[in-house]
Amino acid sequence: MGFPFIGGSLEFLNTGRKGHPEKFIYDRIAKYSSPIFKTSILAKPTIVVYGAASNKFLFSNENKLVQAWWPDSVNKIFPSSTQTSSKEESKKLRKMLPNFLKPEALMRYIEMMDSIAQRHFAPGWEGKEQVEVFPLAKRYTFWVACKVFLSLEDPDEHVAKFANPFNVLASGIISLPVDFPGTLFSRAIKASNTIRKELIAIIKQRKIDLMENEMSPKDILSHMLQATDESGEHMNELDMADKILGLLIGGHDTASTAITFIIKYLSELPHIYNQVLECT
Repeated sequence: MGFPFIGGSLEFLNTGRKGHPEKFIYDRIAKYSSPIFKTSILAKPTIVVYGAASNKFLFSNENKLVQAWWPDSVNKIFPSSTQTSSKEESKKLRKMLPNFLKPEALMRYIEMMDSIAQRHFAPGWEGKEQVEVFPLAKRYTFWVACKVFLSLEDPDEHVAKFANPFNVLASGIISLPVDFPGTLFSRAIKASNTIRKELIAIIKQRKIDLMENEMSPKDILSHMLQATDESGEHMNELDMADKILGLLIGGHDTASTAITFIIKYLSELPHIYNQVLECT
């Protein structure tokens, strides 16, 4: 299980920072001659399973034999998550999101995403001899997410206000759960509080706009404000802020990483890059 309290967390986080997190898993598979092993990560007993069969087992038995779970440390960053189980939270989100993920809905986003891409490329990419793709990709995906979830568009006034604390939060959410000044975890808690205050201010203003019958953007925030649960109750502001914050985190690094690898492979395969360029 590793060292007391910290378990294998230091090695797990260290291999991730060096760019090869899989080494933590491969070393233990070789040591135990098994694709399944136990350890302790982020102060919690953990079982790691590896391989196609294990993935199939997990993802075909969600909410049956297994269910989503987060360590207690995450609850300090998302305080509303302590009110209900992760299973219930997952159900709530899945009821809300389908209307925004249908093919026809995604098609409506294409023009918007292209417009943001053009505005993003002009200052960040064009005329540069060398660029750092991942930070730029994260800026772009965060801009798009703010537009889809909150209808925030101005990169200087609104998006930039979220960007720095959001990066601190994303770095500290998976870290040793030590709430001591200066630690990644402590900084992540402070960053989440900062973002949450901004989100609640946006939520309050959107409520006013809806009450005054103004045209409301068709985004996830407006949908959350209008949706009710089985008992007819509306979601409270803290819950909405936490859910939007969770969506921003969930969609941020995944999309940014995909874009970064696309750029990487296009740079290594110029014949494919030229064909892509001809189609634009």
